[in-house]
Amino acid sequence: MQTIFLQAGSPDGGMLPQLLMFGAIILVFYFFMIRPQQKKMRDQKKFREELTKGMTVITIGGLHGKLVGLEDDIVVVEVDKGVRLTFDKTAISMEATAKAQKV
Repeated sequence: MQTIFLQAGSPDGGMLPQLLMFGAIILVFYFFMIRPQQKKMRDQKKFREELTKGMTVITIGGLHGKLVGLEDDIVVVEVDKGVRLTFDKTAISMEATAKAQKV
């Protein structure tokens, strides 16, 4: 039984074509997966730093409410008259008006 191995390029071409292909794959991963994720994280961090009292926000769990208290890492969200919930600042996902504009 004979086995035939097919190889791209000439047999003495070395590893340069393979290294170039590997480098191209790394670039594709960086520009289509890693870089957009880093940008999204930067935007989320900036948004959380700019939170102010009175903003209508949505938590990562989908709870809508109005910010009534802000401390360093803690926010107080009023979801109904007299109903206030305390969350970690990282639990705030987006501003409610921003969601309405995206739809």
